[in-house]
Amino acid sequence: MVGKYTKRLGMYGGFAKFDIVLAECAFFRYFMKVNSQPPKLKARQFVTDLASRGIYHFTTSDLENTAGVSSVAARSALRRLAKNGDVVMPCRGFFLVLPPEYRTLGCLPADQFVPDLMEHIGQPYYAALLTAAQYHGVAPQQPMRFQVMTTLNRRPINCGRVMVEFVAKHELLGPTSLVNTKAGRLRISSAELTALDLVGYVNRAGGLDYVATLLSQLGAKLHPGMLADTANLVPLPWVQRLGYLLEVVGQKEVADSLRPLVRDANVRIAPLASGTTVKDAPKNRDWMLAINTDVEPEL
Repeated sequence: MVGKYTKRLGMYGGFAKFDIVLAECAFFRYFMKVNSQPPKLKARQFVTDLASRGIYHFTTSDLENTAGVSSVAARSALRRLAKNGDVVMPCRGFFLVLPPEYRTLGCLPADQFVPDLMEHIGQPYYAALLTAAQYHGVAPQQPMRFQVMTTLNRRPINCGRVMVEFVAKHELLGPTSLVNTKAGRLRISSAELTALDLVGYVNRAGGLDYVATLLSQLGAKLHPGMLADTANLVPLPWVQRLGYLLEVVGQKEVADSLRPLVRDANVRIAPLASGTTVKDAPKNRDWMLAINTDVEPEL
């Protein structure tokens, strides 16, 4: 480009040509400076366009492909957007657009991004334990963490004031349902599967006393036939403990649906509380349990 213009302006003499070359070099520097900014501007426009369409999640590759920027430029632009509080990254390569109403929270609510996150990482899931209990209307207090059942161990996510806890289960068997959220649909465990998971992962659910408290309310939502069918999909000690705890909280009719599973299995005595000695503990022959701890639900 410089050579083209110096030939055209050769009539003006050497000094004129030199001045034109300097001017062209200055223009070229300006041109390069301006064109070094588009990745940032493109990234901001990309995020704005997503939000205008009600989409609040994206990946690094989404930005690269849509905005036509390199991976290096995309990461640099995303760091600036994150620094400004426009986006957050709860998981490597997975970003959330942060609307003004959630700036204080520092993240989207978990139910608005967990389904998309689990699709992104390619893992099955359902919202479980205390989170599922809340959706079934029986959690007396807001859970401090959003609990997700999946098939692999994963580190918890701390995104602003939002915490997502992953609980690993070999197979995600049992009935689930979809509930509507502001961002789409969330998969949660059925009331029956929630009850069995609570006794199976009691240490993740606040302990036996708290689980018994939840069962005192959840019991009225359990369908005996569905509970018996779901109980066939979990370890038998879970069934024994659930039957006993349902009786303790006055849900005998529902508990009775589990009796045939325990009676016909010819099982050994299992501890009510795992990891605690059963020496000298009284035995409950109906549920084949060693009652090695006291259960004090808040009824």
